[in-house]
Amino acid sequence: MRIIGGKYRGRLIEPPSGFVARPTTDFAREGLMNILNNRYDFSAVSLLDLFGGTGAISFEFASRGTSDIDVVETDRRSCAFISKTLRDLGPEHARVHRIDVRDWLKICHKQFDIIFADPPYNLRWLANIPDMVMASGAVHNSTLFILEHPKSADFSNHALRTDHRKYGNVNFSFFKLPDS
Repeated sequence: MRIIGGKYRGRLIEPPSGFVARPTTDFAREGLMNILNNRYDFSAVSLLDLFGGTGAISFEFASRGTSDIDVVETDRRSCAFISKTLRDLGPEHARVHRIDVRDWLKICHKQFDIIFADPPYNLRWLANIPDMVMASGAVHNSTLFILEHPKSADFSNHALRTDHRKYGNVNFSFFKLPDS
């Protein structure tokens, strides 16, 4: 796995052998980061990375100067790997939380500018994630929520979906609260 852009562009990050998490493809990550680069100053945003997995998205944000990063992941090995790598990359306020995403969203009162979720594609409750996130305390009026999902998960009729992008087999749906 390599970092696509920013200060650590081209840096290879090797998860431990036997690591089962699936990283977002380089092609899809680059497309997503290009979209966000045109909308945000990465050094001024806070990121919540749900289903942290390999940490690839958090590493991209850290490489671009984001210092306020929270990662939620249940797997102990993933948490250890993400924590170590974020320490090496050096964002000031990076935290990894080993907790179920549903439980985290119930107790989270910190609001984030960008929330990214890359759940397992076969997750039974994947269809509920946009509503769970957008109703949580992690969202403020300008929060952008990005959900990575398989083609089989169709959010085109979701009231809060504002955009959709496809990169190969990777789909990103974007959600925002309506302007008040």
